[in-house]
Amino acid sequence: MAGGISHHAKDILFKSLSALYQNQALDVYGLHGLPRIKAVLPTEFPSVRADERRADTVFLLEDDSILLLEYESNERFLDNHLKYLDYACRLLHTYYQQEKRIRPVRIVVIYTSDVTSAREQLDAGDVLLSSKAVLLGEFNGDAIFHAIEEKVHNGEPLTPEETMKLILVPLMHTRFDRQTMIEKTIELAKTIDDEPKQLHIIAGVLTATDKFIDRSYAEKVKEWIKMNKVFRLLVEELEQEREEMLRKVMQEKEQALQKIVQEKEQVIKQAEKQKAIEIAKNFLDVLPIHEVAKRTGLTVAEVADLAKEMDR
Repeated sequence: MAGGISHHAKDILFKSLSALYQNQALDVYGLHGLPRIKAVLPTEFPSVRADERRADTVFLLEDDSILLLEYESNERFLDNHLKYLDYACRLLHTYYQQEKRIRPVRIVVIYTSDVTSAREQLDAGDVLLSSKAVLLGEFNGDAIFHAIEEKVHNGEPLTPEETMKLILVPLMHTRFDRQTMIEKTIELAKTIDDEPKQLHIIAGVLTATDKFIDRSYAEKVKEWIKMNKVFRLLVEELEQEREEMLRKVMQEKEQALQKIVQEKEQVIKQAEKQKAIEIAKNFLDVLPIHEVAKRTGLTVAEVADLAKEMDR
């Protein structure tokens, strides 16, 4: 995330979001018919430009296609779609380098209530980029927030769909300004008894509103997150995963080194044996088989077979 959050904290929020979105449908966005989410993918791609922004959210779907999910509050459709084209090209290149195949890429743009209509295509002749637009201005954020707030205050668990809707409430049409709605949503999330759900929602809000949130407030939220028990457990889990990954890397390097040594030893043995065979061929004209075996290190059977070959 922007605003100075550390890479370590990004990893933790990324891990929390992965747990939230895994196996979820995209119907909550009004996107019917798309495969379910299989995993959340890294949002930073290799780039030759140091100033390039990362994508907002990248999902792997159940059909193994990749979904770019972007959040926008402006109508710079041409500029934005050129940005998505760049993201898509880098994604395609990255996965082709890794897998030697082309993965289908889908693009969904979630527009805040500031945008009332949207273009869904960039037509540049033979280059055509299509996206699907979700207009959050068509959602009644006040009604959604009130219904979820009532459930939380009554101690009722939220459904996955309600959880995902709550994350997007600050970007919907409401009677409050966006920053106020961000704060109301996060403060409501803090009152949820389920601590993992707390972290999921707050991580989701920080991700969805990253371009719009007040930075000083965002930093306060991040400090609060660090005190969250689930966050600390995720930190420990991530550290364990990194240690395990490092152990596997070291083990793989050691195995690769052993393989190289073994292959080198095998080549040396083969060369020595070939040399012994050549010497044996010269000795067989003047020495008996057992004496040749003794002098060359070959077995009697090997020397005998060599003598038969020479007699043919």
